[in-house]
Amino acid sequence: MRSSDFLGKPSNQMKGKPMHKRNATVFAMTLALAVSGFAPLVAAKDTKKGGSAVLIPASDLKWNDVPGFAGVKMAVMDGDPAKGPHHMMLKFAGGFSADLHHHSSDHYATVLTGTLVLTVDGKENKLPAGSYFSLKGRKQHATKCEAGADCVLSMDARGKWDVVATETKPAAKK
Repeated sequence: MRSSDFLGKPSNQMKGKPMHKRNATVFAMTLALAVSGFAPLVAAKDTKKGGSAVLIPASDLKWNDVPGFAGVKMAVMDGDPAKGPHHMMLKFAGGFSADLHHHSSDHYATVLTGTLVLTVDGKENKLPAGSYFSLKGRKQHATKCEAGADCVLSMDARGKWDVVATETKPAAKK
């Protein structure tokens, strides 16, 4: 994949960056752009009785491709990821991986299907279906979905959604 903006033109911001940094940066920009257009599916409000509810049967989830990244889909269930706190599902195809990155907002997740592999502080952590994790304070991590089954996550994000690539220093010359 060559470094380009969303219209297929070379991006001046990407020139000179190693390929993995370019891919992570493009992923971050694409994910931010993709989530900005999604809205929740069904919101049932009855202010006369107090409270509200969001009810979405699994068959009604609207999965959308994240442009430019085969194997990544999302379904927003509540809120707006481009504006602030929200709940969404993320789906990674088996074998998907993302290099070291962080998110500006704290988020909490449950793995619903597949085995997610998070590398945090250099340690690989396998999280099968039913597992929980939180990433707070811009904690750096790498993400991978083990081959064999898609990884579906239920996410509770406490602010705008982004993916910020971690700058890595090139190896020292000998």
